[in-house]
Amino acid sequence: MIKLQIPNNKKVYFASDFHLGFPDPASSLDRERHLNKWLEKIESDASHLFLMGDIFDFWFEYGKVIPAGFTRFLGKLAQISDAGIQLHIFIGNHDLWMWDFFEKEMNAIIYREPCHLKLLFPNSEKNLWIGHGDGLGPGDAGYKLLKKVFTNPLAQFLFKWLHPNLGMALAHFWSETRKKKALSKGEDPFDEKTEFIVNYIKEIKPILDQKNLGIDTYVFGHRHLPIQFPIDSTTTYYNLGDWFNPKYKNAYYLSIDENTIQFKHFQA
Repeated sequence: MIKLQIPNNKKVYFASDFHLGFPDPASSLDRERHLNKWLEKIESDASHLFLMGDIFDFWFEYGKVIPAGFTRFLGKLAQISDAGIQLHIFIGNHDLWMWDFFEKEMNAIIYREPCHLKLLFPNSEKNLWIGHGDGLGPGDAGYKLLKKVFTNPLAQFLFKWLHPNLGMALAHFWSETRKKKALSKGEDPFDEKTEFIVNYIKEIKPILDQKNLGIDTYVFGHRHLPIQFPIDSTTTYYNLGDWFNPKYKNAYYLSIDENTIQFKHFQA
């Protein structure tokens, strides 16, 4: 469980699926600038910032080497961290190979599995279940098998011994093969019956309810489609969308304060 004490008049923010580096350098640079405008907007009242996975389209830390680029975004994260905003980063399926760079450089806390988040405000508390969202629920056996390969220590060790230029080239080649599908992912319609994260929530919710944790809000990324969906009369599922579709139409974020949960579209 993540248990956080939130100061008076401060907020907790959530966003996901920036996919920096995709689909080309010019688009990614424009997205960096857009993201930085959002970070500038929230830094005055944020106490904690949760980045819920797939920050990058590919990320692999080769010991003392990290992927080139993203200078403006990384610099802004470092700046807000230095200003006292705690960074929390969930590993997504595109940045599975994130190790300790963000911990050492920005004091970020890294998470790899969905978990309970308890926010303690001066006069109330809120309980959430949060994660990236990949590999959850029934189905998608092919990806779940692939994830086991990607997270296998031997596979990671072998990939690390590739020269970074070769490793990055392979990653970008893979990205090119899925560009069209990725760009259209956020256009897939919402169907409660087939929505795998909704099915996951319906599976795990009775278990969590039995523990009397008070969880009434579920927050995930991965899906690329902004969603605010009532699971039942007291429980809401939010999916945070993505930030790379044309004109940032899916660029949503969640803000939580003492009294409200707000699901907002960011326009610079």
